Amino acid sequence: MTRLQSPKVPFVFDDDARRSFQALKTAMLMAPVLSIYDPTLPTRVTTNASGYGIGAVLEQQDGDDWHPVEYFSHKVPPINSLDDARKKELLAFVMALKRWRHFLLGRRRFTWVTDNNPLTYYKTQDTVSSTIRWMYFIDQFDFTSKHLPGLSNRAADALSRRPDLCAMTHHAFAFDEELQRHFIRGYESDPDLAMLYAQLSSDHLPASHYRIADGYLLLHSRGKDLLCVPRDRCLGTCLLGEYHDSRLAGHFGVNRTIARLRQRFRWPNLITDVTRYCDSCEVCRRSKPRNRNPYCELRPMPIPQEPGLSIAMDVTGPFPRDRLGHDDILTVVDRLSKYARFLPCKYYSTAPELARLLHTGWICGHGVPEDIVSDRDTRFMSAFWTALMQESGTKMKPSSARHPQTDGQTELAHQTAQMMLRTLIRPDQKDWVDRLPDIEFAYNTSVHPAIVVTSFELHHGGRKGRIFADPLLPRPADIDAACSPASIRKYRELLAQARANMQKAQANRHRVPCPIRAGDLVWVSAEEFALEQDVSRKLLPKWFGPWPVTSAAGNEPDGPSFAIKIPPHLTVHPVFHASKLATYTPAKSDDFQGRRSQDPPSMDGHQEVDRVITDRKYGSKPRQYKVTFKACDRDDTRWISGADLKASAPLIYAHYEKQRLAHEASRPAPPTRTVVPPSDRQLRPRR
Repeated sequence: MTRLQSPKVPFVFDDDARRSFQALKTAMLMAPVLSIYDPTLPTRVTTNASGYGIGAVLEQQDGDDWHPVEYFSHKVPPINSLDDARKKELLAFVMALKRWRHFLLGRRRFTWVTDNNPLTYYKTQDTVSSTIRWMYFIDQFDFTSKHLPGLSNRAADALSRRPDLCAMTHHAFAFDEELQRHFIRGYESDPDLAMLYAQLSSDHLPASHYRIADGYLLLHSRGKDLLCVPRDRCLGTCLLGEYHDSRLAGHFGVNRTIARLRQRFRWPNLITDVTRYCDSCEVCRRSKPRNRNPYCELRPMPIPQEPGLSIAMDVTGPFPRDRLGHDDILTVVDRLSKYARFLPCKYYSTAPELARLLHTGWICGHGVPEDIVSDRDTRFMSAFWTALMQESGTKMKPSSARHPQTDGQTELAHQTAQMMLRTLIRPDQKDWVDRLPDIEFAYNTSVHPAIVVTSFELHHGGRKGRIFADPLLPRPADIDAACSPASIRKYRELLAQARANMQKAQANRHRVPCPIRAGDLVWVSAEEFALEQDVSRKLLPKWFGPWPVTSAAGNEPDGPSFAIKIPPHLTVHPVFHASKLATYTPAKSDDFQGRRSQDPPSMDGHQEVDRVITDRKYGSKPRQYKVTFKACDRDDTRWISGADLKASAPLIYAHYEKQRLAHEASRPAPPTRTVVPPSDRQLRPRR
């Protein structure tokens, strides 16, 4: 048939060609060539699962034999890699049903063939919670289960053991002769394995589950061989680094690292070694969140003696810009009476503009306060604002960076004001400034739960804010005015009691005492630092440091805020609340010798150069240097200019240049070119 396709041969369809054509038709219709699915023929699904893959075959009976319709294989998902054999076999059936759902769903009964005999009775067994969803999916199909011995299940078994489905392993070290000698020395010096290794190395092998292969001691357990690890610190560090620190290990926690090592090694004191290794891994401590209660109980600020002496203020927004350009709200709250003002302002208002708004909106009606509680807004921390407060005799009390609990009164007023605005404004949200006086009056004339009177009444000396129904009610005789010293004393006692109840019930219920003291090393939460350009906060480390604590910010030695000695190039206020810190416990230097570098790249984005590999120079362009960086992979190289290298690593630059110049001086000089005078040259006439 192939010869007849040539244009140089005449097409003669003789008996030989006819026989070849019939043989080709027969071969195409016989196994293992796939056939087209026929819904009227008997159908069966054969599945199998190995430690790392699953395989399945969809077959239909054509006459006396079963003919394959489709083959299917897939890698076991990582989340199911540690499941037992029964769950993996069930997973293989579920994935096969999803693959051939368009063939099997709704048809008459088909057969499921598996080499796991207990699964054939799965309907009469207790269902594990992790397989309930699988059972609901399986129950949609009409089938009967059948057991097939493992040796007869060849097609599905071969599909589940494809070499390319096996997980790739990234080794931090090579299994070479040096490592083999290291293992042998470890076996011979291990008190628990030395005698066993000597017996297995002799001619008279004892009857046991241990054996030696290529110098390595193996233990046959649960159908697989485990590599025995001797008590050697260097070997233990190498293996722990391979299965915890390497690129494909992922820096998982203690439980997953133990499960991964138990699949391959017989290791004495495995749990203790893995726990100590993971706890001392600075990369994990820097990159993972702390699932612990925050440090240091919240300590409330002192209660003012009378209304108007202490206020809290903050700016919230942005909101839709109105016709005058207002798109923010300056909220001012009296810390004793809880009386609040909601003053519209602009998002880009400067410090003098906010000072003028505070003067007209609060000071002209309520007097100059003795102190002001605010956050660390750049306008409130500016030189103008500081000088203005000193001139007026007002003390600023800024909160800790990113610690809104200090200014909780204005934060709560913000939430209440925004809630009330949602209920009053139009859908286009253009009239929110017009509604601010209404919500301010409603807020101040409502009974505050802490003082059991309205903020308006306490702040204005007992005069209640009249609303619609007040003229209809008889006016009671005020026995005790709200602004009298006795009333003020009663309200301050109510505030103190409410504050104590709130501390006990909510604020400090899940907090623990602060263990941080001056001189300790601590981690600082990455949320406290500004983002660099083209950097995602979700991919940043959770903690930066460790850095030393210089002192406690305040009179108490245990916080709640501490001054940290951070690098000078980080433009951030060096005082942090204890809830933003985590203690640092350095690991003993001799615990895990030879472990990977734990040093991160520098905070300013300039990684530290480790060494110079080579250099290059093209024409008159500056010389470039190929370098590697610390705390990075050895394969991560980069070409940088000589000026950058000299600025970032002057010692490395000087050392390399010294070696390069010495090497060039030792080279033999190139042969000198003989210059022939023009008079001796053979001059050719021009044509």
